[in-house]
This record gives sequence, C-alpha cells and structure tokens, in this order.
Amino acid sequence: MGNVERRLPHRAEHIGSLLRPRALKDAFRAHAEGRLDDVAFGRIQDEAIREAIALQEDVGLRTITDGEFRRTAWSAGFVWALGGLEPRDSLFEFTDDSGDVVRWQTCRAAARVRRERGITTDEFRFVRAATRFTPKVTMPAPSFLHFFRGPDCADRRVYPDLAAFWDDLVVIYREELRALGELGATYVQIDEVPLAMLCDPEVRERVHARGEDSDRLIGTYVDVVNRILETRPAGMTVGMHLCRGNLRGHWMAAGGYEPIAERLFGGLGVDAFFLEYDSARAGGFEPLRFVPKPKSVVLGLVSSKKRELESPEDLRRRIDEAGRFVPLDRLGLSPQCGFASTVGGNPLSPDDQRAKLALVVETARRVWGST
Repeated sequence: MGNVERRLPHRAEHIGSLLRPRALKDAFRAHAEGRLDDVAFGRIQDEAIREAIALQEDVGLRTITDGEFRRTAWSAGFVWALGGLEPRDSLFEFTDDSGDVVRWQTCRAAARVRRERGITTDEFRFVRAATRFTPKVTMPAPSFLHFFRGPDCADRRVYPDLAAFWDDLVVIYREELRALGELGATYVQIDEVPLAMLCDPEVRERVHARGEDSDRLIGTYVDVVNRILETRPAGMTVGMHLCRGNLRGHWMAAGGYEPIAERLFGGLGVDAFFLEYDSARAGGFEPLRFVPKPKSVVLGLVSSKKRELESPEDLRRRIDEAGRFVPLDRLGLSPQCGFASTVGGNPLSPDDQRAKLALVVETARRVWGST
C-alpha cells in the first residue's frame, strides 16, 4: 500500500511501558528507602526517559511514550494520584506456564474518590517537549478500580450505592482528559484488563461466586467509558488496549474475545483497539468481525513476555488472516503488551526489546509501506 496520510493509531505501535535501565531500577529502590531525594530521583527519571525516547525514535516508531518510567507499575501512577483510595489485596493472581503464582495489591475506596491534581499531565508535558513525534498518554481503565475487589471495591458507608462511585470516576477521567487536551495532547490509550479477563470462563465463574453477573459488568464497564468519552476534547484519538495481565511474564486470564466482542467492539466509543494476539490464550481473529468502520485494530502479535523473536513471515501471514475480518487499511501492528508493567519488567533484555520494536516497524513498512 502507498504511504498515505492516516489518522492515529500509526501502523507500527507499542503499548507504552519499556524496560527500566539498571540505574533507574536502583534509583527507585534508593528513593523508596529514603536514600535518594525527590529532586535527584526526578533527574534520573528525566535522563532515562530521554534515552527511552531516543530508542523509540531510532527504531522508527512515531508513537512516543515515556516508557512509564515515572510509575512503579502501569496503573500506580494514576491510581495513587487519586484521593480516597487505600491498598488492598487483589482477589485475582498472576500465573505462568509453570504454574507459578504471583499475588499483588490493588485498591479500595475508603473515602470519596477524587482528582486532587493532574495525574498524567506532567508525564505528557515532558514527552511533548522531548520529541517531534506523537506523544501517547496511557492510563488504566476505570474498571481497574472495581474489578479486583468486586463488591468490596469501596467502603459501603462511603458509597452505599456503587452508581455514585462510577459517577465520581466519570468526573475524574473527564477532568483528566480535558486537562490533557488543554495541554495539546491528541493521543490517549486506556489500558483495560478486567474486560479481557471476562473472556475467561474460569474468571466468569469466580465473578459469579462473589455475587456479580459477568455480562452486567461488561455493560457497566463499557457504559462508564462511553460516558467519559462524551466530553473528550475535539481532535483527541482514544484507543483501548485489552490485556489479560502482564507481570514478569505472568498473566491472569485466557480466552478469545468472543464473549465480549459484540458489545465491546460494536458498543465502545473509542477509535481503536489494541488487542493481544501473541499466544493461543487470545483465541482466533473471528471476533474482529464485530469491529465497525472506521475503528482501527492494532494487532499485538509480537510477544513482550518471551525473548524469542517472531518470524516476519509468520507476522505477515497472521496480519493477512486478521484481514479477513477487518480490512488491511484499518489494521496496525504492535507488541502484545508493554515490556515492563512494573519496575522489574518482563524476562527480556534491552537488546531483545529493541529487536522486537524494530521488528514491528520493519514489518509495518513491508505490509503497509509506512509506519
């Protein structure tokens, strides 16, 4: 295909997080232990982000993030910037092919949830000033603040009715998108884990066992995001990344998109979907038949969990397979998720990461003639 002008997303994309360099990992530890002050910590983050931006530009990416280098985890920078939340154990855990289990903490509303300051605005300002290409802002979906505790996501003395909880979250996200728009942000990605998990029959059974209806939750989560997007700034492209969990090569769920496809793809008001398709856990491409015009799909065919480099021929073949359900002109390519949803990162080396990003770019050039 020719090198034609196209709306976001780009043909070659990445999801957001990148492997933290050793100096930054050490700085996180020293800062947490009180051995490094805020100013010195910020300088180390700034330098690491400049290097991450240089990496992205050097491999040919035109979507640029800060690697999420200011966050301890993909969701943490957003969640813990809000007022009213406290840490609690998640009701779901991570696992891998060996059966290893990793437990983690999520959040619970102990008071009315509120936006006390800009959340991603400073991250955006820095990236915008450091690149001539398109900065992308990433943030967790509002479902994150509910799903991993379920009915116990909020103190019921504070929120006797969860409708008020969702109303407060809608206000928070609308305010953040408005602030980003005022700063000139044009590209936002919402990272959605619970909806992807609700494709898994075992997860749905666990949701039922705690007294909730999976199908009703799907409707709630879609409706809340649509309410948020009703007031998004003009000219802002919003995509949604679907993720089954990404922690040091582990995941939380498996299952193709069919159980949510019609309501999600047909009913959600985003411009693009970034979909994990790196393993059999994601199922086939058939659910893409529900993606309406003019929405785009970015195929996460390159694993950010495993070191092995994918074959360009296999990537092209799988893109063609997806093209049976969504026209090639509305497709793009990316890694299936970020490379480091936490400071520790996935079990890949910086060289592995660079090779995978370069593979995404080169494959996009071969398939579409542009990135």
